[in-house]
Amino acid sequence: MNLHDFEEVFRDRTPRPQGRHRYYSVMVPLVQRGDELFLLFEVRAEDMEIQPGEVCFPGGRQEEGESAEDCAIRETCEELGICRDDIHVIAPLDYILMYSHFTLQPFLAVIDEAALATARPNPSEVKETFLVPVTFFQETEPTIFDLEVAPLIPEDFPYEMINAKGGYNWRKGRNSVPIYQYEGHAIWGLTARIACHLIQVMKREA
Repeated sequence: MNLHDFEEVFRDRTPRPQGRHRYYSVMVPLVQRGDELFLLFEVRAEDMEIQPGEVCFPGGRQEEGESAEDCAIRETCEELGICRDDIHVIAPLDYILMYSHFTLQPFLAVIDEAALATARPNPSEVKETFLVPVTFFQETEPTIFDLEVAPLIPEDFPYEMINAKGGYNWRKGRNSVPIYQYEGHAIWGLTARIACHLIQVMKREA
């Protein structure tokens, strides 16, 4: 390898995360019903391998070559049984970088109430859907639990190889877990973080 080789490889290369990284998108659907505005949530099917029975927004993992917005639209259509034309995307929201090597990009959108009336949610993914008034999130503060995230170091880690025979002060992190309770539904985790942040931005910038 010489200097020319490095210049050729990196001149037009697009930086990307090191290591294994995954990208997910979710839709944050607003629904207008009469004079009131709602957020639409799903309850995941009970027989799903990951997070069965949990409340979430429509969404999933990006496919190869797919944009974040196209992923959110595709997943919403597949899960709710509605058409692409029933979804009006307003804008991308602030994204979430997780310590577990994935990025979550939410999109704020409007779904027509009439489309929901004829929607056929996919039973293999969606147990039910429900609406929560936006005013609920404006007037309700979530219960927040702060968790410490720490690496699990194997007993045979070779500290002598890094000249740290007395051990090493590994970097730790923190993760906030908000929880809302609404009519028997627990809205928590990343879904609650997105909803809470959405309202915070609106209160601060509207």
